[in-house]
Amino acid sequence: MTYAAITGWGKCMPPAVLTNADLATFLDTNDEWITSRTGIKERRISHVPLSDLAYVSTMRALACAGLDPADVELIVFGCCSYDDQVPNQASGLQAQLGAKKAASMDVNTACTSFLYSLSTAAALIRTGVVKNAVVVGGEIITAYMDWKNRGVAVLFGDGCASVVLQATDKEEGLLAEKLGCDSDARSTLVVEGMGCRYANQGRILGHTNWIFEGPEIFKRAVLGMSGACADVLEKRHLTADQIDLVIPHQANLRIIDATAKRLDMPMDRVIVTVDRHGNTSSGSVPLALDEAVRSGRVQRGQLVLLEAFGGGFTWG
Repeated sequence: MTYAAITGWGKCMPPAVLTNADLATFLDTNDEWITSRTGIKERRISHVPLSDLAYVSTMRALACAGLDPADVELIVFGCCSYDDQVPNQASGLQAQLGAKKAASMDVNTACTSFLYSLSTAAALIRTGVVKNAVVVGGEIITAYMDWKNRGVAVLFGDGCASVVLQATDKEEGLLAEKLGCDSDARSTLVVEGMGCRYANQGRILGHTNWIFEGPEIFKRAVLGMSGACADVLEKRHLTADQIDLVIPHQANLRIIDATAKRLDMPMDRVIVTVDRHGNTSSGSVPLALDEAVRSGRVQRGQLVLLEAFGGGFTWG
């Protein structure tokens, strides 16, 4: 049987830091208000396009895997803040890499885009369509931010990370997954102004209004992620105490903590980067994964559980 092993990883974080104290200079907020509700202390702001962040993170991942860009067979780019709607983000990365053999596609399921992309690429490797793939999760959410809305402006940041998957006959890589969508709740998280339905209405596309129903999102996120985690554990006949590390979507420390409690997972086995990165949407899970590997918290052969939720209302 063919599996899709994770053989390379890399990230690119913008150097510009926006702290809670910075936000307090133009919003009615302060560090205590933000930290107590979200766990966030700072986030990064990009002054270059998403394509540049993705190029750096992918080149680092390819170097880690020892794979030449010319040999890449598939690029799956998970994001919802594209440089352009057409042509797609993945084809731009293909051109920058010189990966002329690579099929290139985008996946947009908001904050779960990396997990959905990872599942897609792994499936194509397992079925023999390709032998390797680059999977990217990255966003420049701040480009669409409503900086007058305290409820969302304090939450989001920019960043990008990539992984390389390669075919192997060893039982490793992505071993089980559960993807889902609670579409009844899709109206709880909407960025108005980012789509063709806003055309011809006398408004400027890209000037956004955020609908963000925090309490409902919290409830749905915890239920969606904990349910998906329970499902994959059952598929592999595992219990929570056999998982070495959990890498959750870094949306809010309260959500991370509540989900860990539902899984009966101690927080010392949960990676937390939200305090330094904020919510980087589809970038948050691969960024946290990269940090966990480089810090030595993930070792070869360990079992790692990835979880996320996002607009739509998607989860995995």
